[in-house]
Amino acid sequence: MRSFGADSVLSVTLILVLSAARAFAQPQRGLVPGFFIFGDSLVDNGNNNRLITLARANYRPYGIDFPQGSTGRFTNGRTYVDALAQLFGFPYYIPPYARTRGPALLRGVNYASGAAGIRDETGNNLGDHTSMNQQVANFGMTVEEMRRFFRGDNNALTSYLSKCIFYSGMGSNDYLNNYFMSDFYSTNHDYTPNAFASVLLQDYTRQLTQLYALGARKVIVTAIGQIGCIPYQLARYNGTNSRCNEKINSAISLFNSGLLKLVQNFNNGGLPGAKFVYLDSYKSSNDLSLNGTSSGFEVVDKGCCGVGKNNGQITCLPLQQTCQDRSKYFYWDAFHPTETANILLAKSTYSSQTYTYPMSIQQLTTL
Repeated sequence: MRSFGADSVLSVTLILVLSAARAFAQPQRGLVPGFFIFGDSLVDNGNNNRLITLARANYRPYGIDFPQGSTGRFTNGRTYVDALAQLFGFPYYIPPYARTRGPALLRGVNYASGAAGIRDETGNNLGDHTSMNQQVANFGMTVEEMRRFFRGDNNALTSYLSKCIFYSGMGSNDYLNNYFMSDFYSTNHDYTPNAFASVLLQDYTRQLTQLYALGARKVIVTAIGQIGCIPYQLARYNGTNSRCNEKINSAISLFNSGLLKLVQNFNNGGLPGAKFVYLDSYKSSNDLSLNGTSSGFEVVDKGCCGVGKNNGQITCLPLQQTCQDRSKYFYWDAFHPTETANILLAKSTYSSQTYTYPMSIQQLTTL
């Protein structure tokens, strides 16, 4: 029998690794070669599972309708980015950064973390998390690892990343678990709503510019949804003139309008060669909720799983009994949409320009 020396084994191993990398780097039958995701619990798919935090969802009934069960997604099934990845043509779900290394990185990674925000201290009231600054740093480490698969050819790596889609949905927790939590944070006393939006946008500009410097060229950035109307807020708000907490909605609208201007600035030469798409999650989620009946929803103000008023005072507990028909509910728990809502939101924002600027997400994939 022929024996192989250490050098031979090393050579064979290297050939196998490079072959795998080339296979992963080949354009798939879908629309984009890779999908990289940054955000919070709306799109987290398991990065918080091993962290010491209350912001975890790796227990039943979370994932009750997901093929792999309780993966750490903060809903009963697919998230918005899961549905979007399927529209892109991916035959699988983009994996979490916490358990993705090697050639698989080339097809995309999800860096999102429940309770995370633009500001580092956001979400500390819930425990550990991966802030946007750290998510960007993690992507930087991913790029360094990916460079090996392109044998140090920076031009080839840059070209590859320029074809990938990047998604960033941040800001909700900077209001929910920071600015409007004055018992824990001082920001509400330190800043007016205008000033706080401005500070957030300054930080976010730097973070998105860092993603650009690392190779991001096709980027979807999402507005903050109408969080003054989620079950968590409805359970706490006692206003008489509106069902929702319009004080919160007004504050986040300042951020959203500034984010749209930021996208315009990036596209008008601020970041040469990049194309940013502004996704109006505020309007898309509000429209879907207001027209819930036509979409099959019977309940748009309560969580399918939760405790207290509107099932929003305490979020979904381990092994808790859920609502009977989850497809009839817009909200899964106190904060997050159901799989049905996520799929409908993905479909409504993908090919139409009703909720995107300056082009649809589908158009972005073809550039």
